[in-house]
Amino acid sequence: MTQPSHPYPEVAVIGGGAAGFFLAIHLKQARPETRVVILERSRRLLAKVRISGGGRCNLTNSFASVCDLSHVYPRGHRLMSRLLRQFGPKQTCVWFESHGVPLVTQDDDCVFPRSQDSASVTDCLLREARSAGVEVLTQHPVRSVAPHASGRLEVSFADGRPPQSFDKVALTTGGAPHGEGHDWLAALGHRIEPPCPSLFTFTVREPNLTALTGIVVEKAQVALAGTKFRAAGPLLITHWGLSGPAILKLSSYAARHLSERGYRAPLSVCWAGEPDAGAVADCLKKLAAGSPRRKLAALRPYGLQGRLWTYLLQRTGIAPDKPCGEAGSKSINRLAAILTADSYTIGGRSAFREEFVTCGGVSLRSINPATLESRHTPGLFFAGEILDIDGITGGFNLQAAWTTAHTAASAMSAGSPLCHS
Repeated sequence: MTQPSHPYPEVAVIGGGAAGFFLAIHLKQARPETRVVILERSRRLLAKVRISGGGRCNLTNSFASVCDLSHVYPRGHRLMSRLLRQFGPKQTCVWFESHGVPLVTQDDDCVFPRSQDSASVTDCLLREARSAGVEVLTQHPVRSVAPHASGRLEVSFADGRPPQSFDKVALTTGGAPHGEGHDWLAALGHRIEPPCPSLFTFTVREPNLTALTGIVVEKAQVALAGTKFRAAGPLLITHWGLSGPAILKLSSYAARHLSERGYRAPLSVCWAGEPDAGAVADCLKKLAAGSPRRKLAALRPYGLQGRLWTYLLQRTGIAPDKPCGEAGSKSINRLAAILTADSYTIGGRSAFREEFVTCGGVSLRSINPATLESRHTPGLFFAGEILDIDGITGGFNLQAAWTTAHTAASAMSAGSPLCHS
């Protein structure tokens, strides 16, 4: 059973997150006569936006330091390269600032609201949706979408309420770590890339290391031994293991690899930020020769904090109170080796605060890359993390949400009338 026909075109946007709201606003503004309804399964709207960036909302990135999109979008970089030309970070910044959200760009290229409060972003989206006339219905859990004999799309609900039909539907439900909602999409012919978590920290069961919780190494390099997966950046030692941008990037690059191995893998850490053991050994020899009477514990090469340097000395079996002048070539080489390729075992994954990103989802082979419309179900569009697109930390995932939402909204509002009839 479906509701009586509406005199104007009707569109359902399933999912009240960043992509859903951005799509609904742009579609309604482009086609004011269209009834646009956001259907959200929970009571909370824009939940992930609220906690993004530790509650400050890292809503995009300037991309000023990005020379290769595959470095920031491990999956979906080719499609993002195309779509960002139409709606990228500059357009995102202009849109938010013109709608009452002043922005600031940090030295690391991350863009935040000047207020440093995600409420500035969520309030803006809620306000613009309300102003445009978008209907928002919470506690409407959608079970499936299917073509109807009328030529419309029928939306069925998981709570037993009567189905409703729409001229077009946009799926913006976000990532599904356990594949929730993928069965009916697969039944319609869509290829689903197996989902798994991305952007997580590493559990390392090394008590002497985790005792150093809070220490940051600004220019570390990390890699999964025996693979091509590697990343660089600040590294944070935590009470459970290792975190920080370097680890989060590595977890994103190697998301599927680590998932397939149960999050157990050998990890190599370059504390010096310089992977050439020979060059590091030469540096250590010069430092030692310049202060032969100083204790090795006072050397602290590459700006390493004292507690970490002492831990690395002890890890190599070298006494921290040994004078630098008594450190022979073997000791120097051992130190160079641990500074460039220290070895640990990843013993599991830990959450990155309350945030999470999912690798996988609807395959990009199943959509039209120019419009993000399904190749299998006309009138069904996708935007946001439900697609097999995900980025590293730094505002790239929210930019993907804004970009894909804008693309889908433009396609849904352009060309032929929204009504199929």
